[in-house]
Amino acid sequence: MSQDSKVRTTESSPPAPSKTRKKLPVLDPSGDYYYWWLNTMVCPVMYNLIIIICRACFPDLQHGYLLAWFVLDYTSDLLYLLDIIVRFHTGFLEQGILVVDKGRIASRYVRTWSFLLDLASLLPTDALYAQLGPHTPTLRLNRFLRVPRLFEAFDRTETRTAYPNAFRIAKLMLYIFVVIHWNSCLYFALSQYLGFGRDAWVYPDPARPGFERLRRQYLYSFYFSTLILTTVGDTPLPAREEEYLFMVGDFLLAVMGFATIMGSMSSVIYNMNTADAAFYPDHALVKKYMKLQRVNRRLERRVIDWYQHLQINKKMTNEVAILQHLPERLRAEVAVSVHLSTLSRVQIFQNCEASLLEELVLKLQPQTYSPGEYVCRKGDIGREMYIIREGQLAVVADDGVTQYAVLGAGLYFGEISIINIKGNMSGNRRTANIKSLGYSDLFCLSKEDLREVLSEYPQAQAVMEEKGREILLKMNKLDVNAEAAEIALQEATESRLRGLDQQLDDLQTKFARLLAELESSALKIAYRIERLEWQTREWPMPEDLAEADDEGEPGEGTSKDGRGRASQERPPGTE
Repeated sequence: MSQDSKVRTTESSPPAPSKTRKKLPVLDPSGDYYYWWLNTMVCPVMYNLIIIICRACFPDLQHGYLLAWFVLDYTSDLLYLLDIIVRFHTGFLEQGILVVDKGRIASRYVRTWSFLLDLASLLPTDALYAQLGPHTPTLRLNRFLRVPRLFEAFDRTETRTAYPNAFRIAKLMLYIFVVIHWNSCLYFALSQYLGFGRDAWVYPDPARPGFERLRRQYLYSFYFSTLILTTVGDTPLPAREEEYLFMVGDFLLAVMGFATIMGSMSSVIYNMNTADAAFYPDHALVKKYMKLQRVNRRLERRVIDWYQHLQINKKMTNEVAILQHLPERLRAEVAVSVHLSTLSRVQIFQNCEASLLEELVLKLQPQTYSPGEYVCRKGDIGREMYIIREGQLAVVADDGVTQYAVLGAGLYFGEISIINIKGNMSGNRRTANIKSLGYSDLFCLSKEDLREVLSEYPQAQAVMEEKGREILLKMNKLDVNAEAAEIALQEATESRLRGLDQQLDDLQTKFARLLAELESSALKIAYRIERLEWQTREWPMPEDLAEADDEGEPGEGTSKDGRGRASQERPPGTE
């Protein structure tokens, strides 16, 4: 085969398919994947933080499980290495936008202290095993430099968990355990340095029965350290300078730990009380007020039962105050997810715009009524409507005993009274007595809130009024003639208003013309006054006339041009 044919064959053959590698995605630092990776990193960090010091101070532990330690050590190192790779693929926010450019992410990461600490925590210090032997776990102390990752994981968990106060207590107990664990390891190492059983303060001689076991050694050291750091038990007096120094350091650590524990627990208790005060109304002030005003026992008991019902059943009456710090749009979404299904059951609100319902949801006020309490009475002026969220209410007669109907969850009443429907024979007054049979949870929507929302949605207002008319027609409480008369009166009023607007426009036009003429006349008068002032300057002054009479000849300056010196100063337009 010739060279040209080889070239043609090569050119005509299809290109080999290229292998594309899947690129690792960029993680959102506030996303779930990054959060779970942080929780994964808790394991190797806690392993190094707890086990390395224990292996260094308890030789039997290091010698007995050497192979297991090698496997766990290098597994944690692998996770450390993967963590650095994750950091190179974790985006960051710039002006509120997540940066996904890996070049910028890497450039930003390598300029931080975190990168230096991550590198230092992975230095191959294990290579010194060749000289010092494999039983020197202190060579891995640089793995402690990854502890900030542990704190970051705890902070993220605290913000995500539904029980932050319980998590804070658990985190505090973990810190206390780590401190006591380290102290017990150092105590055992110091006892070994000074000599086991040399005095009552150090660890007893392992030659004694029972004290040679590894479990007994650790538990005894942990118990002794707990006594020192909590200062709740008697400990043997130190006999050597090293023992005195160790005790002094532990006492100082105990004081700081006690202050930290008290401060953390006080903070947790305060947060719990603050949360309760935000969710549930404070009944102490009401009880104090009723006691000072000497309210009767029966009414006071009803008030206390109402507060107790809210506390036991975890019911809230101040949702607006709880959500007030959220952005308006986010607050609306939360309220919609909670209450929109309830509001959409109301007949007059069905088929309304979604944005209108979102506005109305923010106006709903939760209310709780006690057994036997009247929600409204016949003849009262209707200023709000009610939607039953939970419980039962009865429509009763004036005697309060006879029941005409029972209203349950999902029903509503009072909606007609908050809409100004023309021809409504009942006006805006209640037509029935509504009493709560048990504890009832209602949503209240006031007339003012509805009017404020409907002012932005005129079409929705017309639709709701039409639905209200249909309901009144079914109830035979709509006066059609009165409605027509009111509509005619409203149209006449609007016509008169339009006429008045037209007259007002005409008057404003005439007034503008008069102002323009007045300004023109003022300018003309000012110009004439200015001309008169210039003309009066040509008149001779009385002193000049007197001097001319004394000299018996005309004043100087008049002999040449006969007009005087004022002739040289003429106002414009006088020549």
